[in-house]
Amino acid sequence: MAIETANVTTAVGNVYVSSGNTAVTFLSLCNTGASNVTANVHVVPSGDAADATNLHLIGLEITASGANTGDTYQLYSGGEKLLLGNGDSIQASSSANTVTAITSYTSI
Repeated sequence: MAIETANVTTAVGNVYVSSGNTAVTFLSLCNTGASNVTANVHVVPSGDAADATNLHLIGLEITASGANTGDTYQLYSGGEKLLLGNGDSIQASSSANTVTAITSYTSI
């Protein structure tokens, strides 16, 4: 298994891009800021752009419990998996530049 990390900003950007066929086994979004944020997550087929047709989560609120002690939301954990083909991606944006993403994946 491998791990990718990314900063999620107010502009939609890649959190993870599949190289070959992969299975995402864990994905979390962590709000490190002092205020609540909302996040959008897209699962984008290779060659497509993030838009309304591939929205996976919209307006996900990730709370903050204090200065630099925000909350974490797990999208995939336990036995769940998201299967991606070569060039497919997970893209995200948030209402503030205080969100980090961690993705764990394995080749299949």
